[in-house]
Amino acid sequence: MESHSNNVEVKPETRNHQGFFIREGSYTLMGVDESGWALICVDDVSCHYVDPDNLEQVEEG
Repeated sequence: MESHSNNVEVKPETRNHQGFFIREGSYTLMGVDESGWALICVDDVSCHYVDPDNLEQVEEG
C-alpha cells in the first residue's frame, strides 16, 4: 500500500519568508502558494512559509 504523506523536514539554517530561522523538525506540507512559498505547519496554529528547496520528504516505512 502506497503512502501519500505530506510529512517533510526542514534543512538546517532554514528561514521563513520573514527571514527568521525556524526550528528543525517534522512538519506537514500544506501546499505551495502562487508566489512560490511552501506552507508548512506543526499544528493548527504554528505554520511557516518557507522556500520549497529547504524541504526534504520524510521517508516512511
